[in-house]
Amino acid sequence: MFEGFVDERVDVGEVELRVRHGGDGPPVLLIHGHPRTGSTWHRVAPRLVEAGLSVVCPDMRGYGRSGCASLEDDHSQQSKRAVAGDLVRLMKALGHERFAVAGHDRGCYVALRLTLDHPSAVRKAVLMDGVPISEALARCDARFAAAWWHWFFFAQPDKPERAILADPDAWYSGTPERMGAENHDEFRAATRDPDTVRAMLEDYRAGLTVDHEHELADRAEGRRITCPALFLWSTRDDTEDLYGDPLAIWRGWATDIRGVPIESGHHMAEENPKAVAQALTDFFR
Repeated sequence: MFEGFVDERVDVGEVELRVRHGGDGPPVLLIHGHPRTGSTWHRVAPRLVEAGLSVVCPDMRGYGRSGCASLEDDHSQQSKRAVAGDLVRLMKALGHERFAVAGHDRGCYVALRLTLDHPSAVRKAVLMDGVPISEALARCDARFAAAWWHWFFFAQPDKPERAILADPDAWYSGTPERMGAENHDEFRAATRDPDTVRAMLEDYRAGLTVDHEHELADRAEGRRITCPALFLWSTRDDTEDLYGDPLAIWRGWATDIRGVPIESGHHMAEENPKAVAQALTDFFR
């Protein structure tokens, strides 16, 4: 994976982040989701480099081989605000004051937070397979709860750690054939490390508490994404089933947003990397 990329650890203050980066040209930050690592982009990143972009693929704090922050009672150490701050400092350390960003799944929420908290740093934003946490919770009905019950289970204290670590393969599916052998190895290692599992669950605990509060404050203050934005959604996931037209939701959060469906299941960067890379290249150029 990531042939020709630099693989290193960068101190961003509270934690060190494991990051792979390569290429020349306009910088692009790719943010993974749960329970993946930065290696989920291994089939997309080289295509972006070939298209003339500089590509940065970190493991978020608490994920993969990046450091875990000390636990806080309000879960703020794993808030999207904290993660976004890490990534701004990471990009500056790599020489990128202004950049484009794409975030998938939980990384989508971090990409949103980057655009709202650091608008001068983000040139363009791609949001993938998600709507703002506050919008999902505002629409939470029995159907959502049945499909996305893990949001609420993962937010409980202690029990999800015990359940997941007892049998990680029962919780997290993925095969070497579909994911790629090295990507699969990283994913399996992460889901077997107790500190990483706890940090990944803290992501959900922050989501239902401090992240939700931050989004409600954004809406009250009228804060929106002001850079050009693109929404990508997987046609074989449940985004349209749950939300109808997801772009209608995102238009309330962005001044300039368009959308492109990707023929794929949820993990689109692994399942249809050609289409994802093309959509990102067309938008970021």
